[in-house]
Amino acid sequence: MRDYLKMDMPVGEARGVSAPGLAYVGDAVYELMTRTRLCAEGGVTARNMHEKAVARVSAKAQASAARRVLPELTEDERAVYKRGRNTRARSMARGAARSEYHMSTGLEALFGYLYLLGETARLGELFDLAYGAEPYLQSGD
Repeated sequence: MRDYLKMDMPVGEARGVSAPGLAYVGDAVYELMTRTRLCAEGGVTARNMHEKAVARVSAKAQASAARRVLPELTEDERAVYKRGRNTRARSMARGAARSEYHMSTGLEALFGYLYLLGETARLGELFDLAYGAEPYLQSGD
C-alpha cells in the first residue's frame, strides 16, 4: 500500500496524470504550503491567517506567483505548467481574468506534479519564489 503522505510516483506515471488531476492535487499542496507559512509567520488569529491565505491562493495571486517562478523552471517543469495552463476551463474564478485563471491552473498543475514525484526540496524552492511579495491585488479589480 502506498503512503499517500510521502509521494514518490515514477516520472512516467506522474506525466500520465491528467492536467486537471495535477491541478486538483496542486491546489491542495499550494494552499497547505501557504497555510503552513502563514502559521510559521505567527498570524495573530485564525481569522487573520485565513484572510491572508484566501488572498494568496486566489487565481489573481497565483497568476502573479506564476510570473515569479516561470523564469526559474526547468524544461520539464515548464511543459507541465503549460499543460495545466492550456487546460480548457470549465468554470472561472470570480474576480480573475481568463488569463489569470489559466496561469493559476498551470501553477497548480506544476505543484501537483512535483508533489506526486516527491520533489519536496524543489517544491520549497518554487514556493519561496511564488510566495515572494504580497499577492497582486488592486482595489476595483
